[in-house]
Amino acid sequence: MEAAALRNSVPPQRAPLFFGFVGAVTAAAMTVCAVPLRDLPAQVPQLPAAFWMMALLAVVGDARPFTPPGSRRRSEVFPSVCFTFAIVLVWGLGPAVAVQAVAVAVFAWRAGHVPWRAVFNSSQYALALAAADAVAALAGPGAFAGGDGPRPRDVAVAVAAAAAWSAVNYTTVTLAIRLRSGGRWWRAARRGLGFELLSTGSLLLLGPVLAVAAQADPALIPLVLVPIYAVYRMAWLASEQERSARLDPLTGLANRKALITEIADQVPVHANALHRGAPDGRMALLLLDLDRFKRVNDALGHLVGDRLLVAVGARLAMVVRPQDLVVRLGGDEFAILATRVTGAAEARDLAEEVVTALAEPVALDGLPLDVGGSVGIALFPEHGEDFATLLQHADVAMYDAKDTGDGTAVYAAESDHNSPERLSLLADLRRVLDVNGAHAADPGGDADEVGEITMYYQPQIEIASGDVVGVEALLRWRHPRRGMVDPEELIKVAEQSAVMRLLTRRVVDDVVEQLAKWAATGIKVRAAVNVSVRDLHTGEIADQIADRLNRHNLPADRLQLEITEGALMADPRRVLATISRLDAIGVAIALDDFGTGYSSMQHLRRLPLSEVKVDRSFVLGMSADSDDAAIVQSVIELARALGLRVVAEGVEDEASWRRLHDLGCHVAQGWFFARPMPADDFISWLARYRPISPALSERPSEPPDPAEK
Repeated sequence: MEAAALRNSVPPQRAPLFFGFVGAVTAAAMTVCAVPLRDLPAQVPQLPAAFWMMALLAVVGDARPFTPPGSRRRSEVFPSVCFTFAIVLVWGLGPAVAVQAVAVAVFAWRAGHVPWRAVFNSSQYALALAAADAVAALAGPGAFAGGDGPRPRDVAVAVAAAAAWSAVNYTTVTLAIRLRSGGRWWRAARRGLGFELLSTGSLLLLGPVLAVAAQADPALIPLVLVPIYAVYRMAWLASEQERSARLDPLTGLANRKALITEIADQVPVHANALHRGAPDGRMALLLLDLDRFKRVNDALGHLVGDRLLVAVGARLAMVVRPQDLVVRLGGDEFAILATRVTGAAEARDLAEEVVTALAEPVALDGLPLDVGGSVGIALFPEHGEDFATLLQHADVAMYDAKDTGDGTAVYAAESDHNSPERLSLLADLRRVLDVNGAHAADPGGDADEVGEITMYYQPQIEIASGDVVGVEALLRWRHPRRGMVDPEELIKVAEQSAVMRLLTRRVVDDVVEQLAKWAATGIKVRAAVNVSVRDLHTGEIADQIADRLNRHNLPADRLQLEITEGALMADPRRVLATISRLDAIGVAIALDDFGTGYSSMQHLRRLPLSEVKVDRSFVLGMSADSDDAAIVQSVIELARALGLRVVAEGVEDEASWRRLHDLGCHVAQGWFFARPMPADDFISWLARYRPISPALSERPSEPPDPAEK
């Protein structure tokens, strides 16, 4: 046996211990074999033809040993084992050690091993054969050399000798691997134990059969090649089957199973490298998704799509380094496992090479096909220490790359909607919606554990008259442990799950109910509610709003929904269908954060919009930045030309208020008028508010902020 992990080189920091161990094994082998080898020259003339036949078969067999299947390299299986074990049973230790040394030398020469490695392999076999010879001696002299053949007790002793051979040999090699590569001894020992027992154990148990055959008739010895060949052939077929199971049948690249195995193999290797302080001790998983593959598949058919995938796989294989593994995970998704990288910068360089390679059209039947791709990167150990975690984080980074349009992205925890912290927050959000929804039936509930969701309202002021014409409903969640949860974070968490539907339903219920309460006291204002793209993909929200308005006998024009440009552009067809139903009900639609997205004039003309909201980022900078001022002016002029109401968000000073008036803006909201406040505080604020026009020199009367009391 030879340890495949035992390379021709040894890390300098481990060389003293390792070569000390090699020297000790060699010295021990020379000590126990000194006498048998000294007596060998006198024994050689007496050795029969059966011995020389076994010796020849041992040397020839080891010239081409069998390498077991699997990406994890185990030791080769050497046929010489059964012949030298039979020799030690019949003719003793000296001839067996000599034959084994010649077989090792032949293999070492063919494999290009350095001399110390051949010496160590010969020594380990010598010690194993010495252990087997010592156990075999218990059967008495001539047990396998006599003409009467072995007794049942002798067979049991032979099995024990084989066990002694395996124990000494396997322990010696495992310790050598441990001293060279590091890691836990038992982990290294048990990794290949099952295969070792099955393969080498089977060859060893052929030894007693060969010994008996040698005594009966030397002509029987070559017959043992038949079962050895059968074992070799079955092992080869198993190897081919396992190899096929680790390959993608379409592209010939490695598949998911191979990637899982390779990562499991590489993790301890890279962990040891990092422990030693190696600069290239990191590993990167690159996840690639083709950007326009579906269009090709739909337009030209699956056969062309398959050919495109094959071409992409070949192109990826040309880009990566020799030690990297290219994998097709399925569909149009590929992965690259880059080993021995120094960090994120090197991994990103490789990812950019991949993106650049895919930027070139793929020519199929003279037709250039543009696909392109986005690559997400996750690093070991920073972003994960196993396949599942690395793949999940690379997937998050890949969608980041798609969203930003950069082509590549390294995993960032803040972009991970599935991080433990966000998953915990999502679970709490679901609970708070359940608890608050059942609060009337069970006032105790679990509100103390998850907090309470409430609605705050920020007034919207008609600039020309100073009248309060509406409010924007804003979600607030005070968490008992996290404090006030950032609204943007809350929406990001909910938007990726079915909880968004529950949250929107809750907001619509609360706002419509509050509008009805205000209407009962004579307060008639319009309330604007923000909805996500997820809400607009079905008609459920239109049905809910119609039901709630009827239930509270509230005019539809009291409610307005705000959608962002991103939601509009995500799926214009489905969004248009939903907001058309809302428009038919009488609910107004406002385009929020206008100017930050990519809305086309065509969409502005086609959609039943009633209002455009200028994003606060432009309003805040308009007093000091001429570009922001020009954008605000353009938006106002465009909206007025289309007959739309214009609302400016983020009005925080008198100069902006007056400038918006001069530009013809209709409505404004911001801290200049009032901060968002609970419904009860809004009533108090409204009672104290005194309208005023920008044409006058005074600013609007602003009551104290309830939150600052």
